[in-house]
Amino acid sequence: MNNPFQKKSRDDQFSDRDRDRLNSFIYARYGIKMPSANKSLITAWLQSRSNSLGIAPIKEYINLILDPDSGSDELTNLIDVVTITETRFFSEPAHFEYLAREVLPGLVQTKGAGVRRPLMLWSAGCSSGEEPYTLTMVLSEFAELVPGINFKAKILATDISTTALAKATQAVYDMEQVEKIPLPVKKKYLLKSRDANRNLVRIVPNLRSMVRFRRLNLMDDQFGLRERLDVIFCRDVILYFDHHTQEKLIKKFCRHLNPGGFLFLGNSESLNNISTPLVKIAPTIYRMPEQ
Repeated sequence: MNNPFQKKSRDDQFSDRDRDRLNSFIYARYGIKMPSANKSLITAWLQSRSNSLGIAPIKEYINLILDPDSGSDELTNLIDVVTITETRFFSEPAHFEYLAREVLPGLVQTKGAGVRRPLMLWSAGCSSGEEPYTLTMVLSEFAELVPGINFKAKILATDISTTALAKATQAVYDMEQVEKIPLPVKKKYLLKSRDANRNLVRIVPNLRSMVRFRRLNLMDDQFGLRERLDVIFCRDVILYFDHHTQEKLIKKFCRHLNPGGFLFLGNSESLNNISTPLVKIAPTIYRMPEQ
């Protein structure tokens, strides 16, 4: 009989060499450096996944992940685990207040964005959808303040995690997840589950239709964007990258921003010591100069 407290053999362990192999591969492909604090989580997942597939030792499962011909699905599963993040509606509310108070009126007046053409926004690293759906609520509330115009906006929301994107596309959330949404906004834009025993809500259809979700690796040379953007939200994403990778990404963002467009970063992020044409206009908010 197996002893559940018996120490794992060396073949079943996630060795430092295996970790280095995975780190190097994930960094090269996705620009992400796995923090050492996640080692126990990754080890447990690798052991569980390799056992479920009947692949032992773990080193053999890692060989499968790194195999360009047969490991793509398993690599996707691993990236879902590595990149999973917790997001909230109206996180860092000062950003959304600034967007509604300063950015949107200015873009409407100077660019005709939202009036003569659709306002284009990108939620880069959208996780399970709380950020892009918050943006739809902010835009809808703003549109009510400018009656007489047909305000139009399109939001692209991207993430590397297929698990997060699947949840975002469903647009279904627990009541606890929507606590930070102001009550009047909840009443307008959330639908309660018909099952009274399930404390679930769903984003209303007209807001869901404003968002297009897509899997995207921010390390790709080309993002496949056909139109330039007025606003990019990329919050709590670049902190996972080293300085060199951050600079490359910011330069790519700049290529996709309209002159006078805006970039929002997370409150723990900055562009200090990064060469960029962007001008800081408020804490963690930057603007592309007019040409």
